[in-house]
Amino acid sequence: MFIALEQLQDKPVRFDETFAPGVVDYATPGLRQISGLHVKGIASILGAEIHVQGSLTVQLETECARCLDPVAQDVKRTFDLYYRSLDESPEADELAVPRGEEELAFFSGDGLQLEDVAKEQVLLSLPMRAVCRTDCKGLCPQCGINRNRETCRCAETAADPRWEALKKIRS
Repeated sequence: MFIALEQLQDKPVRFDETFAPGVVDYATPGLRQISGLHVKGIASILGAEIHVQGSLTVQLETECARCLDPVAQDVKRTFDLYYRSLDESPEADELAVPRGEEELAFFSGDGLQLEDVAKEQVLLSLPMRAVCRTDCKGLCPQCGINRNRETCRCAETAADPRWEALKKIRS
């Protein structure tokens, strides 16, 4: 859905959209949308800025950072965003964000794509490293076996010889 500036000049625009899995490209390997991305809210003009308020819900699946098993992520987020036209801002190399305007984002052209706003909010909601459970044992670095399912018979790795000098100092 495109939120056009000229549309907002007349009155605020309400939106209630659901984006099916595969419509929004998250450009993140291992991230898959399982349910529809439901975005609901209102967009309006506030001075020289577009003000977008709303909420979103979606269920995603990502890989565990330790064992690569699938991990379900339920995302529920509210947002209150301000966008300023990049066309009315100083040149990109002169652009500095003043104090208090850190939450301000920029757009170019005649409006905003709601999909882009939603995608950004979903990605900001995800943890940096998702794990399937807190006690996940991960993969064996030698044979690659999932240590949560099987016991690995690989020998413990020997200490790196480059650390020997530090061990001598310690003792």
